[in-house]
Amino acid sequence: MMNNKRIPVLDIARGAAILGTLGTNIWLFAYLGNYEFLLGDPSDFYGTWEGITELFFVFFMNGKFLGLLTILFGIGLEIKRRSYIRNGEERYWPWLYVWGMMLLFIDGYLHYLFVFEFDVLMSYAVTGVIVAFLLSRKPGTIKGVAIGLGAVHLVIVGLLALMMEVIFRFEEFRAEFVAEMQAVSAVYLNGTYADQVAMRFTDFWAMRFEAISIIPMNILLFLFGVYLIRSGVFAATEEARIRRRKMLFWGLGVGTVLNLLMFLPSYSAGIVVRYAFAPLMALGYLMAFYWLWEKRGSGFFFRRLSEVGRTALSCYMLQNIAASAIFYGWGLGLGGRLNAFEVIGVWTLICAGMMLFAHLWLKKFPTGPFELVWRWLIRLPVRGKEQRKAA
Repeated sequence: MMNNKRIPVLDIARGAAILGTLGTNIWLFAYLGNYEFLLGDPSDFYGTWEGITELFFVFFMNGKFLGLLTILFGIGLEIKRRSYIRNGEERYWPWLYVWGMMLLFIDGYLHYLFVFEFDVLMSYAVTGVIVAFLLSRKPGTIKGVAIGLGAVHLVIVGLLALMMEVIFRFEEFRAEFVAEMQAVSAVYLNGTYADQVAMRFTDFWAMRFEAISIIPMNILLFLFGVYLIRSGVFAATEEARIRRRKMLFWGLGVGTVLNLLMFLPSYSAGIVVRYAFAPLMALGYLMAFYWLWEKRGSGFFFRRLSEVGRTALSCYMLQNIAASAIFYGWGLGLGGRLNAFEVIGVWTLICAGMMLFAHLWLKKFPTGPFELVWRWLIRLPVRGKEQRKAA
């Protein structure tokens, strides 16, 4: 039976996921596109309080909120599918959703090209199309695909980790990688805005390597989000509460222990944790939000997170634009000049700005500005039919 009741905690979790992804991305902005800090030996950070602070901040952010956002996209896909059925629009599924994913892909490409090379929207758009068609298959087929993709993803992560451990042990290869990262940083700090756009356009496939390689993981997490809705995990029943507590244990208990592996003196530990173990901790985050929401209700902070969640696409794009303006050379040019405490301070200010924006905007409109345009464009192919029906 379809459940028409909105699940408030999903907006809260989505808002946290949006701001949390910036918790990882803020270092990419601050280091001017240099992601060496995600690949290096964590023992390099142990010498100072600043390094330890950065390391632990990244521990709680890196991959966790991206995994949470990916699961929430899968949940949203299933909720959208059910809304089509509930509203008697089965004939439009999945074609209108696919059309929406095409618009999201274009949006993501423009965001990648003009704002941020680590944009995730393009990857989500491709994943959404695949999963939308996959949901029409038998449950056994879906389960088989999920298991197969999980295995493929782990193989990809394992090979990447092995390659990094081998290559980064050679000083000449590591020096070459550092030189390439410094060249990218120089463009972001000293180049013009046009130079940055040109670099992203020219180096498209290299800069989109992560977005392409995580598609198997994205499909798996989308399907897991679909499973959470179909299995009734968010229902107000004792059975659902017991299942949520188990997921909370596995996510924050077992997941946290596995994520501690990032502190091992290894060049690849951060990558293995980000792409193999972080999604488990992301599940723990989701269940923790649900538990807190049940215990405390919608307090001030949760209301602000919920508002960010309702304007998620707009806040995601605006926070990246804000970070670009703060750190890149065409803006304030603070990249490479702030310590870890100051970078975390900038992240906090941007998060507060997004909360304020979402709060003020939603006083006048039902959803964010980019969402309004996107939803209007999604219905565009059937708008004529709807108008004739209304007449």
